[in-house]
Amino acid sequence: MVSLGIKAHRFGVMLLASLCATVAMSQQLREGDLLFTCSDVPNVITRVTSGTDSLPIDHVGIVHRIGGSAGPLFVIEAVKPIVCLTPIDSFLCRNTSEVVPQVIVGRINVECDMARSVRRCLMMVGKPYDDLYLPGDSAIYCSELVQMNYITAAGEAVFAPIPMSFHDRTGRILDEWIDFYSRRGMQVPEGEPGSNPGELSRRRQVSIIGPYPLLL
Repeated sequence: MVSLGIKAHRFGVMLLASLCATVAMSQQLREGDLLFTCSDVPNVITRVTSGTDSLPIDHVGIVHRIGGSAGPLFVIEAVKPIVCLTPIDSFLCRNTSEVVPQVIVGRINVECDMARSVRRCLMMVGKPYDDLYLPGDSAIYCSELVQMNYITAAGEAVFAPIPMSFHDRTGRILDEWIDFYSRRGMQVPEGEPGSNPGELSRRRQVSIIGPYPLLL
């Protein structure tokens, strides 16, 4: 039987290695980098969208450092119930898996006023999360936060909206989405302008750096 002391030592080594990797990665992340997260089980988002390398991406957050180059890292993200600032260690701990690479780092590779874009995202903090995925309302969903607010120096959108997709590979709208919207007295907004995190990860404006904790 392995003693408690040996188990504690092994756990301590693993924890130290994890912390070292987190620190190294956080030093390499840049302001405005996109953190795409993958689901290790299929869901109604991954069944109707596809991420880079066909990964099951269902969420995206935005890297933001508070207090200058030595300040702590946060993730601006739209999650229920509101758009919020999440400490990066909490974000990473929430997204761990032994099945798939859970956090994929993306970086904008075209002209972008990143400082202004991030400020625009920060102005959304506190707004309600949009679980209806509708354009033009006061609520915000995760990829919409990026699509709406990343702009060039001329104020033009880095990411144009795309038609929303609630259908599978056969073109059939999933029953779960039909039921979801019918309970709210609505039609599925198939084809309405919007975005999704999987498609965002495949945009030509985004370079995929690699899975966390691959050092950049």
